Amino acid sequence: MDKLFLEDLSVGQTAETSRPVGAADIDAFAAVSGDTNPVHVDEAYAATTSFGGRIAHGMLAASYISAALGTKLPGPGAVYVSQSLKFRRPVKIGDEVTTRVTVKTIDERRGFVTLDTVCQVGGKAVVDGEAMVIVPRRGA
Repeated sequence: MDKLFLEDLSVGQTAETSRPVGAADIDAFAAVSGDTNPVHVDEAYAATTSFGGRIAHGMLAASYISAALGTKLPGPGAVYVSQSLKFRRPVKIGDEVTTRVTVKTIDERRGFVTLDTVCQVGGKAVVDGEAMVIVPRRGA
C-alpha cells in the first residue's frame, strides 16, 4: 500500500482492484451487517426470484470502492466524506468485480478530492457513483 498525499494526486489518476465474490463473502457480509434478506442468503428462495439464485448485497459490492480508496487511491490516511451510489445490475456468486476509482477534482485549499467510482462485472457497471475524501498533505 503506497500512501499518496494530496500533492501526489492529479485529475485523471486511476487505480483498479479486482475481487471474486463467493458465497462465503455474502454470508459474512450478512452476518456483519444483519441484512439477512433471503435473496442474499437462501438459495431456494432466491431461485424463485427474477435473479434465479442468490445475489450479493449491493453494499458488499460498494464496499470494494471503500477498499480501493483506502488502500490504492488515495490510499492509507484518506477519510471518506461522502459517496453517491447507483446500483445497476446484480452481482452473482462467482462474479469477478473490478473496481476503478478515478480522480475527478482536487480542492487543494480544503484537501478534498472527488473521485468517480465504478464496480464492473464483465465490463458492465454493477455499481457506480462519486466519492469525496479528505487526503492528508505531505508534512501535515
